[in-house]
Amino acid sequence: MGKVAWMLMATPFTTVQSWWRKIFSAPTTDEINPLYKAWRNRFLWQRLHLWLWLALICLLSFTLRDIYGLFFPFQELQQLPEVVRTQRIVINVAMLMSILVCFALHKTKLGRYRPDLLFLGSSWSISLASQLFATLTGFALPDTIGWSLLFLSQAVLMPVCWILHLLTQVSVLLYYFGVNTALGLETPIPEHPGIYNVTFILYIFWFCTICDIGVYLYDRLQCSEFYARQELESAYQKLKVAEAKYRTIFENAVEGIFQSSPDGRYITANPALARIYGYSLVEEVTANLTDIEQLYVDPNRRAEFVRLMEKYGSVSEFESQIYRRDGSIVWISEKAYAVRDEQGKLLYYEGLIEDITQRKQTEEELRVFFHAVSHDLRNPVLGTVMVLKNLLNSGGLGTGNQGQGGIIEEVSSQSPIPVSRSILERMIQSSDRQLNLINSLMETHVSETQGVVLQTQTVQLLTIVKAAIADLEPLLAQNQAKLTNLVSADLPLVNADPTQLWRVFSNLIVNALKHNPPGLLLTINATHKDDKIYCTVSDNGVGISQQQSDRLFDLYFRGTSIRNSVSLGLGLYLCKQIIHAHGGEIGVNSALDTGATFWFTLPIS
Repeated sequence: MGKVAWMLMATPFTTVQSWWRKIFSAPTTDEINPLYKAWRNRFLWQRLHLWLWLALICLLSFTLRDIYGLFFPFQELQQLPEVVRTQRIVINVAMLMSILVCFALHKTKLGRYRPDLLFLGSSWSISLASQLFATLTGFALPDTIGWSLLFLSQAVLMPVCWILHLLTQVSVLLYYFGVNTALGLETPIPEHPGIYNVTFILYIFWFCTICDIGVYLYDRLQCSEFYARQELESAYQKLKVAEAKYRTIFENAVEGIFQSSPDGRYITANPALARIYGYSLVEEVTANLTDIEQLYVDPNRRAEFVRLMEKYGSVSEFESQIYRRDGSIVWISEKAYAVRDEQGKLLYYEGLIEDITQRKQTEEELRVFFHAVSHDLRNPVLGTVMVLKNLLNSGGLGTGNQGQGGIIEEVSSQSPIPVSRSILERMIQSSDRQLNLINSLMETHVSETQGVVLQTQTVQLLTIVKAAIADLEPLLAQNQAKLTNLVSADLPLVNADPTQLWRVFSNLIVNALKHNPPGLLLTINATHKDDKIYCTVSDNGVGISQQQSDRLFDLYFRGTSIRNSVSLGLGLYLCKQIIHAHGGEIGVNSALDTGATFWFTLPIS
């Protein structure tokens, strides 16, 4: 029971304690930063000017009352001592003079930059003037009305920096209770001559406390609102910057950007879309293209666009032919999606339009190129290779006899033409090289027009290097070359196309063998640097001049030291295309008679 009772009592206490900490906790250092202090100083300086006017008018009203009382005494003032009644005008005039001095100081740099000092000075000049007069006269003056008007007006008109308010109040009260107690003075009120009056003390305490709490809470509220305004202004500025940035993107985009209504009207368009459609102004697009269906060469394309939108909510690579403003026909590719409200109602379509006319023309040229190369070059060479290989495998055609040295002897007009086996093998090798060149030429053309297509996966580089070396072992042996593989198995994995990387290593090795005499020493290595893998293929061959190095990866460039005459200079160019497609770089470090080091980088997976 005791534990339950304690919990019931602790719950309200905890709630009150949490509320008290939340409301009355002092602002942190981060909350009161120089920006807010500067704002609070300006606020205090401006409100202080208003308060000085109010204090001046208030003192003038009491001064007029005292002047009038000299001739027509007020009944409520008859209880005051004679000296107080007769000298109140002097006290009021002294306070008026102090207010005028504060007005003058308010216009100076001191008043502008230190309004807190002016606040204290003006407050003490009013509150302590009457106290000093009373002390000099020989009695204590509990100025309840004057203090109430002073503290209340300050709390209402200047509700910031509660420490200043507390300091003015404590200073007056310390003087009243401390000095009067030390001098043994009493009040001029017959029924309450002592300065320690319980009712008076409670009234002053709670009056000052309420004023200070009000100032403190208002100050915290202003602090919170100040930072809220700062954040709002910062967010607004960021929004303006973002809007300007996206407006720039919208205006300067290469692709056409649009919003279109479900009934087929353009709502918004950017300058790129206007150019694609043959207009000079964006306004012409929204004004003239009120029925998008009329744009398409095939009028059914708009219906197909809407059908796909309703089914999938978006379309991608939606290719169509359209009429431009001048009547010409171009190809476009649309990528768009449907924008709906919270209830799912279709509002509009939004997306991108790209002019793909040149790409379509390139694709058509590519098809013609492939047809010409495949049928006019590749197929005849392939047929020749097949015939030569069959001839080599069969040992001859017809019924003629084979003589010494592998020569096929002619017997009749239908007999095979005599040719040696070595010549036949060289013809096959030459045809194979021609076939490889044709395949490389076709692949290079595809790479040049469409880019390298990658089938990426997470792979280990050592596996690819070993595969390339294994495939080239006969060629290495033929060239009496020695290859050292320093690639480590603990390298980070890379996200790459293993087939394409195999081709890079193979091409670099073959290129080194092709440009150097037999007996070459080759070294393959790979190291981890930052977020990339740095690969090298080095040799101790004849080296490459700087002039050649600058053009080595250009299309159709052939080095002067090449030992095989049949080459189009495609291998290194394809290496560059493949590495760039992976997001890496490729180059060569070399000089004449110092060997060559081909390097390339690959991003780590």
